[in-house]
Amino acid sequence: MSKLVIGCGYLGSRVARRWQTRGETVFVTTRSPERAEQLSQKGLVPRVWDIVDTSRSHSLPPVQTVVLAVGYDRSSAATREQVYVQGLDHVLQSLPPQVERLVYVSSTGVYGQTDGGWVDEESPCEPTRSGGQACWKAEQMLKTHPVWGGRSVILRMAGLYGPGRIPRLNLLVAGHPLPAAAKGFLNLIHVEDAADAVLLAESDQRCPATYCVADGQPCLRREFYEELARLVGAPAPQFVPPQTGSSAWERSGANKRVDSQRFLRHFGHQWRYPAFREGLAASVVDVKVP
Repeated sequence: MSKLVIGCGYLGSRVARRWQTRGETVFVTTRSPERAEQLSQKGLVPRVWDIVDTSRSHSLPPVQTVVLAVGYDRSSAATREQVYVQGLDHVLQSLPPQVERLVYVSSTGVYGQTDGGWVDEESPCEPTRSGGQACWKAEQMLKTHPVWGGRSVILRMAGLYGPGRIPRLNLLVAGHPLPAAAKGFLNLIHVEDAADAVLLAESDQRCPATYCVADGQPCLRREFYEELARLVGAPAPQFVPPQTGSSAWERSGANKRVDSQRFLRHFGHQWRYPAFREGLAASVVDVKVP
């Protein structure tokens, strides 16, 4: 049967392409008619549909699997609560009964730990940032839903990176100081590994289920940018305190290490990029300092 991707962005577009190569009919949602035309030219079946706009709500197409991978657009007037919590409620009300599996892409931001210790699916979720709080509320809504809770898999994604998405790369290449804390662990997952995780979750027979999706090799922020500088031939990274109240400032307090062994054991899987060094090397092959 056909598939639906709600949020055809950095991760969702890759999931859609994977399904296309299998010969599936892939529906995708977008808020923009212009973007819909672009997606149509790629062989996808677009639906102009806004996750936060319930005034013109229409039912979503009858498909076998739905992936909800909506990111937060900082230029939008909507809050994270509206996008992640109210948006999920809108999705659940709009799903047709034919849907067999809903894969919800959440975030490891649901953890608020700051002591550098390990966390897994059994660790307490006490998020302190608005994004993590909204994701946690959305998870609880989905798990307890009388219909869709039993058909859902929740993937708590670590920080996505890959080609075209290396945080602060331009600043590093230009030799500017990075507004971030040098210490503190980064938990990462290459976007191709994240897409693998979504497709594996589609076949999971244990629902509802929740998994952490991270490469399991957390690194200090300084280590990440030192390796990135080496790969692209940039100056060694320098760090300055982020502006108080900024998103970088909020993230600077987080300090945890995410264990993804439950996912790997359950699916008998190994990551393509089991640590950030391999993933970075594959992601910046065309990036060099002039």
